[in-house]
Amino acid sequence: MNRALGLLEITGFSPALAALDAMDKAAGIAVVQAELNDLMGVCLKIQGELAAVQAAIQAGHAVAEQMGGRPVGGVVARPADAAWPAVLSPPEFNPLIQQDVVVFPVYERTPQPGPDKEQTVDHPGSYALGLIETQGFTAVFEAIDSACKAANVEVVGKEKLGGGYVTVIIRGDVAAVKAAVEAGKTKVEGLGKLIAAHVIPRPSQAVLGLLPK
Repeated sequence: MNRALGLLEITGFSPALAALDAMDKAAGIAVVQAELNDLMGVCLKIQGELAAVQAAIQAGHAVAEQMGGRPVGGVVARPADAAWPAVLSPPEFNPLIQQDVVVFPVYERTPQPGPDKEQTVDHPGSYALGLIETQGFTAVFEAIDSACKAANVEVVGKEKLGGGYVTVIIRGDVAAVKAAVEAGKTKVEGLGKLIAAHVIPRPSQAVLGLLPK
C-alpha cells in the first residue's frame, strides 16, 4: 500500500468513464475501485508510481472538465496505513437504485492458456463504446431505442446515479457507435436533460473492467 494514491471525483458516469480511459492510456496505473455517491458523482481511486498517478489524474481531470463533469482530484504521495480503512470501501449494494455503489475492476479473459491473454473484443482496432447519459429515464430509454435502430450496436448495460442520472452503454464498430450515439442524442431534447453523449474508441482495460456486469 506504499504506492501513490490518486483520487478523481466526477459528476456523471459518462465523464467518469471517459476520464478513466484517458487516465489508463496516459500512464501505467492500477484501478483500485470506483465509488458512487448520492450527488450524481463517481470517485475513481487509482494507484501507481507517483509520476504515473500525477500524469493520469491530470489527463483524467482535463477530459472530465471538457465534458462538464466538474472534476475534483488529488494525489497522495505516501498514503498513511491508518487511512486505508476509510479510503477503501467494502462492497456495497444500494437497494434504492438496485445496484452496487462500490465497483471493483473485473477483467474478462480468453479461454486460451496464459495469464496475460485478455479478451476485449474480436477486432479491438475498430471497437468502441458509446455512452448516453440523461437526467430522466424516459429520455434515455427513447434515446437508446433510436440509437439501436440507427446502427448495429449492442447494449452493454445501464448505470444509475443519484438525482435521476442514468447512463446506457452500447458497443460496436466505431462508425456504428458514432452513428448510434448521434441518433440517440437528438432524441433526448424535450424528454429530459442530456448529461453526456460520448464515444470511446478502443476502450482501455480500466474502462472495460468497470463496465456494468
